[in-house]
Amino acid sequence: MKNIENICKKSIADDFNNGKKLLKNLKNSVTIFGSARTSQSDYHALLAQKLSFNLAQNGINIITGGGDGIMQAANKGAYKSSNAESIGLNIELPFEQSSNPYTTKSLTFSYFFSRKYMLVKYSRACVVFPGGFGTLDEMFEVLTLTQTGKMNGFKIFLVGEEYWKYLIKFMKKSLYKEGMINKEDLNIITLTDDIKLIEEEIEKLLK
Repeated sequence: MKNIENICKKSIADDFNNGKKLLKNLKNSVTIFGSARTSQSDYHALLAQKLSFNLAQNGINIITGGGDGIMQAANKGAYKSSNAESIGLNIELPFEQSSNPYTTKSLTFSYFFSRKYMLVKYSRACVVFPGGFGTLDEMFEVLTLTQTGKMNGFKIFLVGEEYWKYLIKFMKKSLYKEGMINKEDLNIITLTDDIKLIEEEIEKLLK
Protein backbone atom coordinates (compact mmCIF):
# COMPACT_ATOMS: atom_id res chain seq x y z
CA MET A 1 0.00 0.00 0.00
CA LYS A 2 2.86 2.38 0.86
CA ASN A 3 4.47 1.69 -2.52
CA ILE A 4 1.22 2.55 -4.31
CA GLU A 5 0.94 5.77 -2.31
CA ASN A 6 4.52 6.73 -3.22
CA ILE A 7 3.92 5.98 -6.89
CA CYS A 8 0.79 8.19 -6.85
CA LYS A 9 2.68 11.04 -5.18
CA LYS A 10 5.44 10.81 -7.78
CA SER A 11 2.92 10.78 -10.64
CA ILE A 12 1.20 13.88 -9.25
CA ALA A 13 4.53 15.66 -8.80
CA ASP A 14 5.56 14.68 -12.33
CA ASP A 15 2.32 16.09 -13.74
CA PHE A 16 2.93 19.50 -12.17
CA ASN A 17 6.69 19.63 -12.67
CA ASN A 18 6.58 18.53 -16.29
CA GLY A 19 3.66 20.89 -17.01
CA LYS A 20 5.54 23.81 -15.52
CA LYS A 21 8.67 22.96 -17.48
CA LEU A 22 6.69 22.81 -20.73
CA LEU A 23 4.69 26.02 -20.29
CA LYS A 24 6.38 28.42 -17.88
CA ASN A 25 8.33 30.46 -20.44
CA LEU A 26 5.43 30.91 -22.85
CA LYS A 27 3.86 34.34 -23.21
CA ASN A 28 0.40 35.18 -24.55
CA SER A 29 -1.49 31.90 -24.43
CA VAL A 30 -5.18 31.10 -24.85
CA THR A 31 -6.91 27.81 -24.01
CA ILE A 32 -9.50 26.20 -26.25
CA PHE A 33 -11.99 23.74 -24.72
CA GLY A 34 -14.46 21.55 -26.61
CA SER A 35 -15.64 18.07 -27.44
CA ALA A 36 -13.34 15.27 -28.60
CA ARG A 37 -16.27 13.80 -30.57
CA THR A 38 -16.79 16.64 -33.04
CA SER A 39 -15.94 15.87 -36.67
CA GLN A 40 -13.39 18.07 -38.42
CA SER A 41 -16.02 19.17 -40.93
CA ASP A 42 -18.39 20.36 -38.19
CA TYR A 43 -19.22 24.08 -38.18
CA HIS A 44 -17.80 24.63 -34.70
CA ALA A 45 -14.62 22.69 -35.48
CA LEU A 46 -14.05 24.90 -38.50
CA LEU A 47 -14.63 27.98 -36.33
CA ALA A 48 -12.13 26.66 -33.76
CA GLN A 49 -9.55 26.09 -36.49
CA LYS A 50 -10.04 29.54 -37.97
CA LEU A 51 -9.97 31.30 -34.60
CA SER A 52 -6.81 29.48 -33.53
CA PHE A 53 -5.10 30.22 -36.85
CA ASN A 54 -5.91 33.91 -36.58
CA LEU A 55 -4.75 34.12 -32.97
CA ALA A 56 -1.55 32.24 -33.75
CA GLN A 57 -0.85 34.57 -36.66
CA ASN A 58 -0.66 37.30 -34.02
CA GLY A 59 1.78 35.32 -31.91
CA ILE A 60 -0.78 33.92 -29.47
CA ASN A 61 -0.13 30.35 -28.36
CA ILE A 62 -3.01 27.87 -28.40
CA ILE A 63 -3.41 25.33 -25.58
CA THR A 64 -5.87 22.43 -25.82
CA GLY A 65 -6.45 19.07 -24.22
CA GLY A 66 -4.52 17.55 -27.12
CA GLY A 67 -7.25 15.16 -28.26
CA ASP A 68 -9.56 14.85 -31.24
CA GLY A 69 -12.56 16.94 -32.27
CA ILE A 70 -12.52 20.62 -31.32
CA MET A 71 -9.10 20.19 -29.73
CA GLN A 72 -7.60 18.84 -32.93
CA ALA A 73 -9.22 21.58 -34.98
CA ALA A 74 -7.79 24.27 -32.70
CA ASN A 75 -4.33 22.72 -32.68
CA LYS A 76 -4.47 22.36 -36.45
CA GLY A 77 -5.21 26.05 -36.88
CA ALA A 78 -2.27 27.09 -34.70
CA TYR A 79 0.00 24.47 -36.30
CA LYS A 80 -0.79 25.75 -39.81
CA SER A 81 0.09 29.28 -38.75
CA SER A 82 3.62 28.36 -37.63
CA ASN A 83 3.76 31.71 -35.83
CA ALA A 84 2.99 30.46 -32.31
CA GLU A 85 3.06 27.25 -30.30
CA SER A 86 0.31 24.64 -30.69
CA ILE A 87 0.16 22.87 -27.33
CA GLY A 88 -1.67 19.68 -26.41
CA LEU A 89 -2.06 18.59 -22.78
CA ASN A 90 -3.39 15.07 -23.11
CA ILE A 91 -4.55 12.38 -20.71
CA GLU A 92 -4.74 8.62 -21.11
CA LEU A 93 -8.33 7.32 -21.15
CA PRO A 94 -9.76 3.86 -21.84
CA PHE A 95 -11.85 5.37 -24.65
CA GLU A 96 -12.19 8.47 -26.78
CA GLN A 97 -8.98 10.38 -26.07
CA SER A 98 -5.99 10.12 -28.39
CA SER A 99 -3.23 12.57 -29.23
CA ASN A 100 -3.75 14.65 -32.34
CA PRO A 101 -0.80 15.24 -34.70
CA TYR A 102 -0.97 19.04 -34.77
CA THR A 103 1.05 20.02 -31.71
CA THR A 104 4.46 21.63 -31.39
CA LYS A 105 4.57 20.94 -27.65
CA SER A 106 2.71 18.14 -25.87
CA LEU A 107 2.46 16.32 -22.59
CA THR A 108 0.37 13.41 -21.31
CA PHE A 109 -0.96 13.72 -17.76
CA SER A 110 -1.82 11.02 -15.25
CA TYR A 111 -4.54 12.97 -13.42
CA PHE A 112 -7.42 15.16 -14.52
CA PHE A 113 -6.99 17.72 -11.74
CA SER A 114 -3.35 18.46 -12.57
CA ARG A 115 -4.15 18.60 -16.29
CA LYS A 116 -7.04 21.05 -15.71
CA TYR A 117 -4.77 23.26 -13.63
CA MET A 118 -2.11 23.37 -16.32
CA LEU A 119 -4.62 23.95 -19.10
CA VAL A 120 -5.34 27.43 -17.74
CA LYS A 121 -2.42 28.26 -15.42
CA TYR A 122 -0.46 30.02 -18.16
CA SER A 123 -3.40 31.36 -20.18
CA ARG A 124 -5.13 34.73 -20.09
CA ALA A 125 -8.42 33.58 -21.62
CA CYS A 126 -10.32 30.49 -22.68
CA VAL A 127 -12.75 29.85 -25.50
CA VAL A 128 -15.28 27.11 -24.84
CA PHE A 129 -16.83 25.37 -27.83
CA PRO A 130 -19.68 22.82 -27.60
CA GLY A 131 -18.78 19.74 -25.58
CA GLY A 132 -19.93 17.20 -23.04
CA PHE A 133 -19.28 16.51 -19.37
CA GLY A 134 -15.52 17.04 -19.67
CA THR A 135 -15.95 20.42 -21.34
CA LEU A 136 -18.54 21.45 -18.76
CA ASP A 137 -16.23 20.38 -15.95
CA GLU A 138 -13.39 22.48 -17.37
CA MET A 139 -15.64 25.46 -17.98
CA PHE A 140 -17.24 25.50 -14.53
CA GLU A 141 -13.89 25.17 -12.80
CA VAL A 142 -12.62 28.22 -14.69
CA LEU A 143 -15.86 30.08 -13.92
CA THR A 144 -15.45 29.33 -10.22
CA LEU A 145 -11.81 30.41 -10.17
CA THR A 146 -12.70 33.65 -11.95
CA GLN A 147 -15.76 34.33 -9.77
CA THR A 148 -13.74 33.85 -6.57
CA GLY A 149 -10.88 36.09 -7.70
CA LYS A 150 -8.31 33.35 -8.14
CA MET A 151 -7.92 34.24 -11.83
CA ASN A 152 -8.37 38.00 -12.00
CA GLY A 153 -8.72 39.45 -15.49
CA PHE A 154 -9.30 36.06 -17.07
CA LYS A 155 -11.73 36.12 -20.01
CA ILE A 156 -14.21 33.34 -20.80
CA PHE A 157 -15.91 33.07 -24.17
CA LEU A 158 -18.59 30.57 -25.15
CA VAL A 159 -18.93 29.80 -28.86
CA GLY A 160 -22.17 28.19 -29.98
CA GLU A 161 -25.06 30.47 -29.14
CA GLU A 162 -27.69 27.89 -30.03
CA TYR A 163 -25.86 25.15 -28.13
CA TRP A 164 -25.28 27.09 -24.90
CA LYS A 165 -28.45 29.19 -24.74
CA TYR A 166 -30.29 26.85 -22.36
CA LEU A 167 -27.32 26.76 -20.01
CA ILE A 168 -27.22 30.56 -19.93
CA LYS A 169 -30.99 30.58 -19.38
CA PHE A 170 -30.53 28.19 -16.43
CA MET A 171 -27.90 30.49 -14.95
CA LYS A 172 -30.23 33.47 -15.24
CA LYS A 173 -33.56 31.85 -14.35
CA SER A 174 -32.33 29.49 -11.63
CA LEU A 175 -28.88 30.37 -10.28
CA TYR A 176 -29.32 34.15 -10.33
CA LYS A 177 -33.05 34.17 -9.57
CA GLU A 178 -32.57 31.95 -6.53
CA GLY A 179 -29.65 34.06 -5.28
CA MET A 180 -26.98 31.41 -5.87
CA ILE A 181 -24.86 33.83 -7.90
CA ASN A 182 -24.68 37.61 -8.21
CA LYS A 183 -25.77 39.53 -11.28
CA GLU A 184 -22.19 40.51 -12.08
CA ASP A 185 -21.24 36.83 -12.16
CA LEU A 186 -23.25 36.51 -15.36
CA ASN A 187 -20.91 39.03 -16.97
CA ILE A 188 -17.93 36.70 -16.58
CA ILE A 189 -19.12 34.88 -19.70
CA THR A 190 -19.26 36.30 -23.21
CA LEU A 191 -21.57 34.20 -25.41
CA THR A 192 -20.92 34.84 -29.09
CA ASP A 193 -20.35 33.17 -32.44
CA ASP A 194 -18.45 36.22 -33.68
CA ILE A 195 -14.86 34.99 -33.66
CA LYS A 196 -13.62 38.36 -34.88
CA LEU A 197 -14.97 39.88 -31.67
CA ILE A 198 -13.20 37.19 -29.65
CA GLU A 199 -9.93 37.86 -31.47
CA GLU A 200 -10.19 41.58 -30.80
CA GLU A 201 -11.03 41.10 -27.11
CA ILE A 202 -8.13 38.67 -26.62
CA GLU A 203 -5.66 40.89 -28.45
CA LYS A 204 -6.71 43.86 -26.27
CA LEU A 205 -6.27 41.72 -23.17
CA LEU A 206 -2.77 40.65 -24.16
CA LYS A 207 -1.45 44.11 -25.13
